[in-house]
Amino acid sequence: MKIAILSRNQDLYSTSRLVESAKERDHKVKVVDPLRCYMNITSHRPSIHFKGEPLEGYNAVIPRIGASITFFGTAVVRQFEMMGVYSLNESVAITRSRDKLRSLQLLARKGIGLPVTGFAHSTMYTKDLIDLVHGAPLVIKLLEGTQGIGVVLAETHQAAESVIEAFRGLKTNILVQEFIKEADAKDVRCFVVGNKVVAAMMRVGKEGDFRSNIHRGGSVHKVKITPEERSTAVRAAKIMGLSVAGVDILRSNHGPVVMEVNSSPGLRGIETATGIDVAKMIIEFIEKNAMAGKTKTRGQG
Repeated sequence: MKIAILSRNQDLYSTSRLVESAKERDHKVKVVDPLRCYMNITSHRPSIHFKGEPLEGYNAVIPRIGASITFFGTAVVRQFEMMGVYSLNESVAITRSRDKLRSLQLLARKGIGLPVTGFAHSTMYTKDLIDLVHGAPLVIKLLEGTQGIGVVLAETHQAAESVIEAFRGLKTNILVQEFIKEADAKDVRCFVVGNKVVAAMMRVGKEGDFRSNIHRGGSVHKVKITPEERSTAVRAAKIMGLSVAGVDILRSNHGPVVMEVNSSPGLRGIETATGIDVAKMIIEFIEKNAMAGKTKTRGQG
């Protein structure tokens, strides 16, 4: 099988592990920087070129699209889909999961547990917005933030008003969510491949920080998840349309609540914490599912 991995850096842990696993199973694999691609968009013979050569004869593509290049990166994925190449995560599913508001609305529609969430742009009715999520303490997020950046915990009503007013001055979209105190700066990352959770880890925020992101200095360890958490993670990935996903769950007093569904989950933390060869499982999934024309959307949407 001939596999393309869309990644800006072939030395990244996740990318190199996927390359290693693909080669171990006798596949031809090429790392392609999506920003260095250029495309011929025609109705009869769509093509993608990279470094002066057409990318032809590929059976599957693995998108590792960073949040900062979502627009162009998903355009490249969409072009592969138009060429009939199987995409591990389809372009529509990636853009759906990257839109925090849209993803939460889709999850809510299907009854997935979520923190009570408010959404606003520049409302002057700050007090009412705070009351929507049952008051302080609460978490305020920039809609475009990633890896814990642009996330603030407001412990009092006055602090919440000040932060919201400050964000309003930026003329940006914000999410306001209830603070799940009982989570104790911990969340569970469930790694979904296909229709099952293949590995799970607990992420713990560094001392004094309510955010559990590894990029913010958090730590990880293996965790046993409940049947409800397992079901929630699989359903959340399916609702997004993702074959591979990292589903972040908080353990609340009223059951698991989903914080985010990540379309390009990293492999270092989950493989280190669990000792499970997740990269191999991803390649095995592609072997079973990568058939010409199997992509559902074929670049639509």
